[in-house]
Amino acid sequence: METVYKSKIGLELALPLNIVLGGTLVMAMFSHKAWPVFVIIGPLLAFIWYMFLSMKYSINGNQLAITCGFLFNRKLEISSITKIIETNNPLSSPATSLDRIDIRFKKSGSVMISPKEKQAFIEHLLSINPTIEVKYKKK
Repeated sequence: METVYKSKIGLELALPLNIVLGGTLVMAMFSHKAWPVFVIIGPLLAFIWYMFLSMKYSINGNQLAITCGFLFNRKLEISSITKIIETNNPLSSPATSLDRIDIRFKKSGSVMISPKEKQAFIEHLLSINPTIEVKYKKK
């Protein structure tokens, strides 16, 4: 049975994008040559929100599937996960919040994601692979 975890949408990423792009659209409305701005910024803003809203992490059997629209689709074996580290690393990743977890794999690979229900997600992975080491941030 597949369990789907949606990505957490953090204000620290969503707010600046909406202010800059949405503000540009609003300012363009007061210009008599606004159509080029709408043609470029409108679809860009719609695409960013599509990516934000379509990002999800699915667990099905021993597989973790990370999906971000049509651009990113990766499947990983949960048995190959060695460590989960709580992080706020801002590097590019399939995560829509800076409240992230860094998942490390046996062959030195890693991916940062931001499940909305982070603790439930980690517990689900641990129920499949109890050998995963989990490191939480100091509070």
